[in-house]
Amino acid sequence: MRDIILIALEHEAPQMKRWDNVFFTGVGKVNAALTAAKLIERHNPRTVWNFGTAGGIKLPTGLHEMKNFVERDRGKCPESIELVLPTDPIIISFGIGYTCSTGDNFVTDPNLEIPAHVVDMEAYAIAKACINQHAEFKCFKYVSDQADDGAGSDWLENIQAGEEHYIQIFQQVTGGF
Repeated sequence: MRDIILIALEHEAPQMKRWDNVFFTGVGKVNAALTAAKLIERHNPRTVWNFGTAGGIKLPTGLHEMKNFVERDRGKCPESIELVLPTDPIIISFGIGYTCSTGDNFVTDPNLEIPAHVVDMEAYAIAKACINQHAEFKCFKYVSDQADDGAGSDWLENIQAGEEHYIQIFQQVTGGF
């Protein structure tokens, strides 16, 4: 396949689930990394696309392309453990643009100091799998909530709102399905 599309949950793209090149990773970094690595190895795509919802820290509701990825959970290990682990880049960058902070938690506190425009739970892991396997990566996040105390209900209300935008941007860039 020339292009594969990775989305965390079927609820985010119920129409796209019928496409042959759409795969669902499940929620979180581990699920996303394992699924991305397996599918990149199996299909050897030129481009891996990641569509999905995100909490908007500094961006309003709507579709936004992400170019930089930060792992939000990094640094939670005690210093002595980090000394024996290989060092990984803290930021994965594909150019100038918006930053997505990925972590294994649903952010609901707008007062947290998170150096990013949006928060999600999969993009950094998929970006890392793409870098490791030399695949191009494109990431578009639909801001479904504002990562505040209403995030849970806003996310549920808007979980499918991004799909029409995902279809449109994919067709514009690739010329089809």
